[in-house]
This record gives sequence, structure tokens and C-alpha cells, in this order.
Amino acid sequence: MPIAKPPEMNRRDFLKLGLMGTTSTILGGNALAEAAQMYAQAETLALPTPVYRTLGRTGLRVSVVGFGAMLTPEPEVIRVAFEHGINYVNTSRKYMAGKNEEIVGKALKGFRDKVYVATKIQTELNTTEAIVRDVEASLKALGTDHIDVIQLDANTDKDRIFRPEAREAFTRLKEQGKVRFFGATVHKSPVDVANALADDKSRFFDTLLVAYNFKSGKDLTDAIARAAKAGIGIIAMKTQTGGYAPSALGSLSPHQAALKWALQNPDIAVAVPGMRNLAELKEDSAVMGVPLKADDRRILQIYGAAVQPYYCHLCGACEGSCPHGVEISTINRSLMYAEGYRSHDLALSTYREIPPPASASACLDCAGCVAQCGKGLDISARMERARHLFG
Repeated sequence: MPIAKPPEMNRRDFLKLGLMGTTSTILGGNALAEAAQMYAQAETLALPTPVYRTLGRTGLRVSVVGFGAMLTPEPEVIRVAFEHGINYVNTSRKYMAGKNEEIVGKALKGFRDKVYVATKIQTELNTTEAIVRDVEASLKALGTDHIDVIQLDANTDKDRIFRPEAREAFTRLKEQGKVRFFGATVHKSPVDVANALADDKSRFFDTLLVAYNFKSGKDLTDAIARAAKAGIGIIAMKTQTGGYAPSALGSLSPHQAALKWALQNPDIAVAVPGMRNLAELKEDSAVMGVPLKADDRRILQIYGAAVQPYYCHLCGACEGSCPHGVEISTINRSLMYAEGYRSHDLALSTYREIPPPASASACLDCAGCVAQCGKGLDISARMERARHLFG
């Protein structure tokens, strides 16, 4: 979508306004101009010198903080990141029903040779031809002739990364020069997928986009280490543990501490926190090259305790004990998008990907929930919450 700023508002005013976390998406033209005047003396934007790591066997040198564009409504915000040396952006064909790639495409103008672009095919695609068409639609939306990392969603199970249809499609696209490297992405059962990639002797996939944060267990850290040793470039998502804003922290933000925690692991080449506006860009990029300290650990301890009643580790272990095969992890991820990310549209679109027999409505047939969460999450209460929010 275009940046809806009035003619009298220059780029500097826009940037200052963006530092306050406000964009044209939520303000009309007149209100936007008035707000720009109000913050005319606001602090100017200054981002640190980026720190770079190598993205596995791809050899790409990427900024350790990349740009997660999933919820970004303005190309200008992404362009500012590019101007300051952030050179990895992650989007998807499904984000904003395809509009997110268009936003990223506008931001890329003039920067395409300086930025690495990763996108993801739509989850439900299962034929070679459909995948090829989907990637070609991404190329058009992004306004580019190639995608640096094309990614396959491996959330169904680890065997999805071995299905021939995606491999055939990706190989064809690479031969045509339309994609450079292949990636897998995973939310649910990340340990299984990371280990499967590490063990894959074909070395087909070059990267793994994986949910990884301070609530992750040692088993996932170990699986990531195995994958990294095998040459897989590791990209961390969900580093902010849901993006919640618990009252227990008062005015303190846990998000820099959470990002530092993920980046202290040298096996993480780049993290892609979602950034809506310039205020979030400034907050997240400030952690590059900054170590995790004792104060950060204390903040994470408080934050972790505050989100414990509703944060799902997405391990998928509970689903085997559900007699109806309810997709508990995906439902909990949908709730995270609604309650943590504060994006009901994203939450609802994710929830609607679940087959109706595996949705939270299936829980109505049970007298009592028998699915067990090893982390103490009240699954029955979370499923009831999902029915309330998503119908």
C-alpha cells in the first residue's frame, strides 16, 4: 500500500513520527500532518552499525537483525532499515493476502542489489505446478527477477521436506534463475525438522527459519547446532516469545533482552523480529553487537513467568494425546498472533488453515480434555479462548 502522507509532510517528519510508533495506516491525512508537527522536535533516527554473520552454506553475509515484514504496513519503514545496512528481509506469499510482498517490493526499489529477500510459498500447495505458479506470483509482487531464499513450510511434519513436488518445483525455478537458495520453515515440532535437515544427505535445503527464543529447550538448541554444523543457515523467528506486553514489567520492554538472548547463540545467523514501525525498528536494531547482561536475564525471568499461563512452545507433543487430532499448536499460535502480536487478521487467517475437524470446535465433543501439556498450559482453557475469538 502507498504511504498516505500529505504533500506538506516531508520524509524527515515521517521518520520522526514513525519513531513514536505511528504511521499513516492508523492516522488520516490531517491527523498525520498534525502529529508530525507535534513531534517536530522528536529525536532523530539513529541506528547502530550493523553486525553481520554468514548464513550457512549460502555464504551470504547477513545482518544479525533482519527485517520481519509480516506486519509492516509501510514500505518506508523497511527502506529505512535498508538504508542503515539491514540487508535481510523475510516475507511470505500469504502475509496480508499477498499484499505484504508488494510492500516489500516497493521498499526494495533502489536497494535490490544490497538486500537478500526471503519469501515463503503458501502452506496448502502440494503440486509442482502450483508451487511454480506461486513463486512466479511472488516474483511479480516483489518486483524482482529472483528470490534469494525460497522457503517451504514444514509444519505438517518433518517428512514434508522430503516430498518430491516442492523439490522438483524449487529445482526448476533455480535452473531458470528465479531462486537462488532453498529454505524450510517450522513452528511446530522444530526439533524433528532441524534434526531431519541435519541428517538429510542430499543437502537440498540451505536454510531453516525456526521459532527460537529464551523459552526454547536445550533439545532445540542442540538440534539447531547439529543443523548449523551440517551447513544449514539458521534464521530465528518468534524471538520475542509472542510479543506480549505483560503488566508485570511496567514500562520496561522485554524485547531487546529476548532478541539478545537469541543472538547470543553463534549458530543463529540472523533473527527476523516483526517490526511494524520505526520505533520497533530502532528498538530491535539497537541490540546488534550488544551482549546479554544480568539485567536482561532478570527481565526475561519476569517476562517468562508472566507469559507462562498462555505461551505455547509449539513442540506439538500434546497433540498425540488428543483423541480428535486437534491441531493444538497451530491454534495456540493463532492465539499468540491475536493476543501477543495484536493482529486479529493474521490470527484468523492462520486459524482458518486448520481443517474444521482439527479445530477447537472438535473439543466440544469431549466431556473433559485429555491432552496434556508438558509445560503446564491449560489446553482446555486455550481451546475455549480460540472458540470465543475465532468462532
